[in-house]
Amino acid sequence: MRLVLADKLGQIILSFLERLGGMMILLYSVILCHFSGKFRFRVLIEQIARIGVESQPVILITGAFTGAVLEAQMLFQLQTMHMESMGGAVVGVAMFRELGPVITGLMLAGRVGSAMAAEIGTMKVTEQVDALKSMNVNPVDYLVKPRIHAMLISSPILMMEAALIGILSAYFVSITSFEVDQAYWVHFMEKFVALGDVYVSIIKSIAFGLIIALISCSEGLRTKDGAVGVGQSTMRAMVYSSVALLIANFMLTMILNNLFPVGFMK
Repeated sequence: MRLVLADKLGQIILSFLERLGGMMILLYSVILCHFSGKFRFRVLIEQIARIGVESQPVILITGAFTGAVLEAQMLFQLQTMHMESMGGAVVGVAMFRELGPVITGLMLAGRVGSAMAAEIGTMKVTEQVDALKSMNVNPVDYLVKPRIHAMLISSPILMMEAALIGILSAYFVSITSFEVDQAYWVHFMEKFVALGDVYVSIIKSIAFGLIIALISCSEGLRTKDGAVGVGQSTMRAMVYSSVALLIANFMLTMILNNLFPVGFMK
């Protein structure tokens, strides 16, 4: 029994190291393509439209209701201490530092990451990737690099939209459902939400975008076994991206809180 468990654990560790090494090699290849590859403006715009523009509805809805429910829960507790006007400050800091980047990343992992893995995986099993190689076109330069660029451009913009719509929703919930004085609400939010919070959110969103794009493209390029393999790659891309995002969020929170403490650059 112990030998079986040890064998399974060893297989899991080796699989993890193999995938991690594959993603590092892919990232290195993308960096090389910046210097030797071809800049495809049209492909980049198409990917920005797919990732950024088409993701806006789900990001805005998720951000709005996240901010609204967070404000409601905060005010339920703050009412007992007669500190309802502090709700805006709490929601503002939370949306910028944590919830905005995380919910944006999770939505992109589910919607965009899985689509990337499915699209590239389908091309892999139908030998379109091999066809690109036969035409002397680097698949990393043509398929992976534009998607990573588009994700790095789109994710901070989507994150800011999610954070701002969440704060706006919290504002409407506080003044309509809880009758909080709007002047005090805005005053305390401006007092406690600093420029450092925005810096943290932007850094996190860029890191999350890179993680999602790398994992999704890597899983797509590893696809095999036909339609079944495409489904498995899509599932793995979404799950691995979400888990990696949450782990990276904790690590970045611990690091960035020292670089940009709450109230930094007020």
